[in-house]
Amino acid sequence: MTQRIAFQGELGAYSHEACRDARPDMEALPCNSFEDVIEAVRSKKADLAMLPVENTTYGRVADIHRMLPESGLRIVDEAFVRVHISLMAMPGVQIEDLDLVRAHPVLIPQAADFLNRYGIKGEAAADSAGAAAEIAANREMTVGALASDLAAETNGLHILARHIEDHAHNTTRFLIMSRDADHAKRGDHGMMTTFVFQVRNIPSALYKAMGGFATNGVNMTKLESYMVGGSFSATQFYADIEGHPDDPAVQRAMEELDYFTDMLEILGTYPRDPRRD
Repeated sequence: MTQRIAFQGELGAYSHEACRDARPDMEALPCNSFEDVIEAVRSKKADLAMLPVENTTYGRVADIHRMLPESGLRIVDEAFVRVHISLMAMPGVQIEDLDLVRAHPVLIPQAADFLNRYGIKGEAAADSAGAAAEIAANREMTVGALASDLAAETNGLHILARHIEDHAHNTTRFLIMSRDADHAKRGDHGMMTTFVFQVRNIPSALYKAMGGFATNGVNMTKLESYMVGGSFSATQFYADIEGHPDDPAVQRAMEELDYFTDMLEILGTYPRDPRRD
């Protein structure tokens, strides 16, 4: 039976590209929302979930850190996708024929220099891959889309210009999630561990909790706070560290963290992607 990996968006989306790159042997399953992606794995319609967590240009993906602990899923891998923007249109259409392009609102400003050069207006769409699909379905001859090469391939559109983004660093990080954790896996480039925690209501609790990572030489690559339950006092923290919970230094740091927390939950231990470097 073919295994499936669920993602949010239309076929041809950057999340679809992440699925194809990271799990080329699996069937990609498009879903309408992040909640639908998680439910697809929980209900066994899919084996894995591909969820974006952060982007080098726009930061954290909204609400995703709140959803991860509530999902019941576990992180088994991470993936990085370089967001290359291509201009596509119906076959036979030239750039000079275009009056406007459609794309997700975050993509249009990233191609501002190119669009201004050709005097093309941008129009916001709910989804870039969806905009490409709509152009193909309606055979629009004066409208283009800004999306991935995969969106053009999926919808039979012609790529008029590739990699037209203004900046060369735009990258999205994804987490691959499963119903079951896999703590046995070891990566050639090290390991990552992701966890969430709430500190005890005592003075300097966060400072003391973090001290264990410094004294044990454990590199913390991310620490973010966010409110839970609509309360200003119930702050939860999301953290990524380099290492495996079985590593002695990580064990000592986590034991010290546990002493200063009311809640501590490991969301996953997974191979460190070399593209971090």
